[in-house]
Amino acid sequence: MAALDSLSLFTGLGLSEHKARETLKNTALSAQLREAATQAQQTLGCTIDKATGTLLYGLASRLRDPRRLSFLVSYIANRKIHTETQLSAALEYVRSHPLDPINTMDFEQECGVGIVVTPEQIEEAVEAAINRHRPQLLVERYHFNMGLLMGEARAALKWADGKMIKHEVDMQVLHLLGPKTETDLEKKPKVAKTRPEETDRRTAKDVVENGEAVVQTLSLMEQLRGEALKFHKPGENYKTPGYVTTPHTMDLLKQHLEITGGQVRTRFPPEPNGILHIGHAKAINFNFGYAKANNGICFLRFDDTNPEKEEAKFFTAICDMVAWLGYTPYKVTYASNYFDQLYVWAEELIRRGQAYVCHQRGEELKGHNPLPSPWRDRPAEESLLLFEAMRKGKFAEGEATLRMKLVMEDGKMDPVAYRVKYTPHHRTGDTWCIYPTYDYTHCLCDSIEHITHSLCTKEFQARRSSYFWLCNALDVYCPVQWEYGRLNLHYAVVSKRKILQLVAAGAVRDWDDPRLFTLTALRRRGFPPEAINNFCARVGVTVAQTTMEPHLLEACVRDVLNDTAPRAMAVLEPLQVVITNFPAAKSLDIQVPSFPADETKGFHQIPFGPIVFIERTDFREEPEPGYKRLAWGQPVGLRHTGYIIELQHVVKGPSGCVERLEVTCRRADAGEKPKAFIHWVSQPLTCEIRLYERLFQHKNPEDPAEVPGGFLSDLNPASLQVVEAALVDCSVALAKPFDKFQFERLGYFSVDPDSRQGQLVFNRTVTLKEDPGKV
Repeated sequence: MAALDSLSLFTGLGLSEHKARETLKNTALSAQLREAATQAQQTLGCTIDKATGTLLYGLASRLRDPRRLSFLVSYIANRKIHTETQLSAALEYVRSHPLDPINTMDFEQECGVGIVVTPEQIEEAVEAAINRHRPQLLVERYHFNMGLLMGEARAALKWADGKMIKHEVDMQVLHLLGPKTETDLEKKPKVAKTRPEETDRRTAKDVVENGEAVVQTLSLMEQLRGEALKFHKPGENYKTPGYVTTPHTMDLLKQHLEITGGQVRTRFPPEPNGILHIGHAKAINFNFGYAKANNGICFLRFDDTNPEKEEAKFFTAICDMVAWLGYTPYKVTYASNYFDQLYVWAEELIRRGQAYVCHQRGEELKGHNPLPSPWRDRPAEESLLLFEAMRKGKFAEGEATLRMKLVMEDGKMDPVAYRVKYTPHHRTGDTWCIYPTYDYTHCLCDSIEHITHSLCTKEFQARRSSYFWLCNALDVYCPVQWEYGRLNLHYAVVSKRKILQLVAAGAVRDWDDPRLFTLTALRRRGFPPEAINNFCARVGVTVAQTTMEPHLLEACVRDVLNDTAPRAMAVLEPLQVVITNFPAAKSLDIQVPSFPADETKGFHQIPFGPIVFIERTDFREEPEPGYKRLAWGQPVGLRHTGYIIELQHVVKGPSGCVERLEVTCRRADAGEKPKAFIHWVSQPLTCEIRLYERLFQHKNPEDPAEVPGGFLSDLNPASLQVVEAALVDCSVALAKPFDKFQFERLGYFSVDPDSRQGQLVFNRTVTLKEDPGKV
């Protein structure tokens, strides 16, 4: 019966029966609309006209704060708000002014209450718009975009009725142009054009689903600057959807602005219990980049609340990687800096009845529906004494915890705030035997540092309610948590625990093994930091989690190294070539451009003598069809020398293997141009070269459906090939670790830290071209 009454009520507002039935399926909306209609009837009587009903429906469906329903309905029922434009302004006003009381005079001014727009004003505004576009109107006639005229008139008369403006536009255009002719009635030919927003949506979808398309062409700074992300302005936290306000909110925000001066403040808060990976590169770029793009500051804060897993080497490595990516923290801080304040606040939380000491064991708290704590309602005075006893070491580990009284989005009830751990802390030593958890520490450290935008990955969305709850429970400044999508890569494992398993199994050497996707590993392999930053910019600041193909990262690496890595020549599988008619009594010095595309960047000198070494694959005794390099009757050029060599004799060893070639040479300009030019070395250095391929054979090595035997069973046996006696030209003799080169025709290479005096070691960073098999 109640449903029938509501159906009748809603159709009485002007809703179609279908729309009314759909509305009834939404419990919250139908309850709010029923209340709005009932209140309006007290002023207007049982019959409500369709225009008013439309406004009431718009109010009920768009109002976020039910406390404001009665206030706004009174304005609609009394005809003070009578247009859609006014309603939108009213909804925006109450959203941005969440605290009581509402300043009625300010509200009415912002919503155009009492402003009367006369027909004469509408006529004048439309006439002015038509006069501005008269020449184009006369040419295009009814094919002209009339919406432009209405938009300009609306801009001049913000509170005018849209229907009246449209009617006036129609009348004046008819007066100017006369009735429509047959030509006017013909459809305007469509131009095949893809709408930019559709392209962006499609591209973004491709990235999320396939990891194949590059999303952004804007630089990271352009993506993060100003209004690009629709983030709140400092001090306007309350305008963020879902932000929880209290009677103290506005005063706290005012104090916050006095401290920060309206400056954007972010933080990058890693746990110092492992090495940063490619996913962290996005977090670093987002946090530091957003602050930089908006003239703000970014803290590097170590979340050092778990002394069992933290090591000094991780602190150092994290600082190094942030600096390597090109960012300088405003200040390096530690959660442990605030242990005293956090403890004081925990005591205050107990006094306010919002926390209690619990004796349930860890195993009792696990699972989907753990039993409620029997100690939840113990007196605050008792919990205070027990909490002090926890601090003084009177409980064993696991015997007592401090828990907060709230239910999180994921259903987790009463998360732990403090636990007992008898592990010395790397910074505070034995001062503490209780340590705060992430759920307790994170938002309060953000508050202490007056962070404006707490940027974190999507999995922390379930903790947003506890973030707001805790700050408000203590009446301290509450920042805004914003979530973004994680960045993952196919063919990769980045979990700290699983990397340790790889090291223990001997599959990789350490955290910086170049086959991994930790930042230290990528640096060792030779990936430039600019390439990683460019990759993060191309992925974009997406909300959806993205899993990208490694070859997209490698493409960014090639883009940077092509412009920055000087050229050299190296031979992986040497074959000796003796030039029997070498044109000089001694070696010649050859000037080779370090960057052939831009010779202004300089040259390097290498020797060219009667004995050179070429790649064994650049010679065939019996070439297959299409083979263009050295063979009988098929000469080749030697790069940069200006000489062409032609085969005269093949010298083989006892086993029949080719040991050396004897050739003659001639000037390149003294005859027919050869089909190919090959690289070579003369008087070379011997070096070790490490060639890397993917560590795993499947895209998702951690997916049991794809790899039933687990990720350790998916290792690629050919992920590392070591060439122990490769030859490289002497131009690289003084190279230092991490120096980068392009070895012509082979790829980009970086000097490994294992290099010693007289024994260089190179890592292949990427090949010159993308391997089609990897795409």
